[in-house]
Amino acid sequence: MNNELDGLRALVTGGASGIGLATALLLAERGARVAVLDLAPGALPAPLTGYIADLVDDASVRAAVADATDRFGGLDILVNNAGIGAVGTVEDNPDQQWQHVLDVNVVGLARVTRAALPHLRASAHASVVQVCSIAATAGLPQRALYSASKGAVLSLTLAMAADHVREGIRFNCVVPGTVDTPWVGRLLDAADDPQAERAALNARQPTGRLVTPQEVAAAIAYLASPDAASVTGTALAVDGGMAGLRLRPAAQ
Repeated sequence: MNNELDGLRALVTGGASGIGLATALLLAERGARVAVLDLAPGALPAPLTGYIADLVDDASVRAAVADATDRFGGLDILVNNAGIGAVGTVEDNPDQQWQHVLDVNVVGLARVTRAALPHLRASAHASVVQVCSIAATAGLPQRALYSASKGAVLSLTLAMAADHVREGIRFNCVVPGTVDTPWVGRLLDAADDPQAERAALNARQPTGRLVTPQEVAAAIAYLASPDAASVTGTALAVDGGMAGLRLRPAAQ
């Protein structure tokens, strides 16, 4: 068993499903004590501990972080995974939706990090990993608002890494391609032809399939671990080659 996180204390936002849940479970499997912050944590599998937090409410975020760190006696790892999606071109989303998505995906991430920083400064092994998206680095159709929010996450990760490197706190992000999560599942269910839409998403990635939450979790666990002690200000792609590869069409 890989126990490189033994004794470390971790907090995962949006950890009740998808990438967040896969990450929380993997960190726990590798020895960390893990708290999940979520709007609706529900009945989490052992040994995870859940706390209700609304990322658009600073008081809610601060209270949840305080409760989790009090329970664990500190904090070593923060995974900023929570976020919401949006579909449409720049014409399609009203101002209220722009404000809400940016409030959750960007300002919400800042709120959690701000609340966690005093505890991370006291850690001998402080690591923050943000969940970004291929939408930050590649132009995808019908994702204008979502892409803007994730582009901000990428830039913010680099700025945070520069601001806090001399405090011993590392900041990195993972950049997944299309991941087989509940959100993607809902988009597929809403499509006119869900099977054809899934086939198109699979074909968009050079590996020919969607990324799994567990694959993203493995990358997050590496960046969070002592094995990555010299890694900061890095964006790690977990995208099946989507960003970097330019394949010729397969022979018919």
